[in-house]
Amino acid sequence: MRRELGHKMKSMPCVYRIGALTLAATASLCAQMRVVPVQRDVYVLSSGGNNITLQIGKEGILLVDTEGAPLAEKTLEEIRKLSQRHVRYIINTSARDEHAGGNGALASLIPVDGQDPLNIIAHTNVLNRLAAPDAEHPKGKNLNEPGLPIDEYDLPSKKMHFNGEAIILYHELNAITDGDTIVQFRGSDAISTGDIFTPEHYPEIDMKNGGTAQGELAALNHLLDLAVPGAQQEGGTYLIPGHGRICDDADLVEYRDMVAIVIDRVQDQIKRGKNLEQVKAAKLTEDYDSQFGTQPGAGARFVETVFKSLGGK
Repeated sequence: MRRELGHKMKSMPCVYRIGALTLAATASLCAQMRVVPVQRDVYVLSSGGNNITLQIGKEGILLVDTEGAPLAEKTLEEIRKLSQRHVRYIINTSARDEHAGGNGALASLIPVDGQDPLNIIAHTNVLNRLAAPDAEHPKGKNLNEPGLPIDEYDLPSKKMHFNGEAIILYHELNAITDGDTIVQFRGSDAISTGDIFTPEHYPEIDMKNGGTAQGELAALNHLLDLAVPGAQQEGGTYLIPGHGRICDDADLVEYRDMVAIVIDRVQDQIKRGKNLEQVKAAKLTEDYDSQFGTQPGAGARFVETVFKSLGGK
């Protein structure tokens, strides 16, 4: 199963910033959209390497992340091929545009006549970031504006029950950002990881928004605690990353070990009194770059983030 899912999705590029797409690029992503069943009631809708997790059942439809606003109509069209039931929940794993950028556009397309209103859930730090002032909203966005989370949480976890299974949201403190959420579907044995686990590239840790290398490693270790491997580490719990192919425990172990080893290497260089340029020149990710350094300079950027997270001067 892992090989089949990986084969279907492995060729897709990892990251797109939807807000900057041209019309031609948007049309290309729409053409690439596809739905892949994961386990039981969980599916993944993928376009251009960005993933939306779907849980579908008798009570309705739950989405994890929404991609960008230009893809909202196509996203709903693909969902309707699976089910005509009401879209009841959206969970945002991050405030980044490829995770929450389509909230408002999707909300405007979902009818509420005679239905429960759409409930958008995210960590409080995500709500604060999405509602912050910008060029269009110099005083900040109105909290009643469609697309903003209306059910934020600020505890380590949030529990809910939908479509016959327990769903648990975990806040991963200071991982990629300070607002990351992973979503565990206990009955379907699947976990939506957001940007914390991206199997085809190094973690894109955002230190300006609270991310740290240590927090990222702690989040990966937590994911390993939650995931249960199948026989010979094949199958078992499936992991749906924010970008890239569906994975299992064996992929996660490899990724966590890479992050831990790079952190150890950088820490050793800092103890030796090396500065940032010397540490980057040491090419500490060279043995991983062919697997995770798909973007130019990705290894050096990851090393720099780790260096700064560890207090290097």
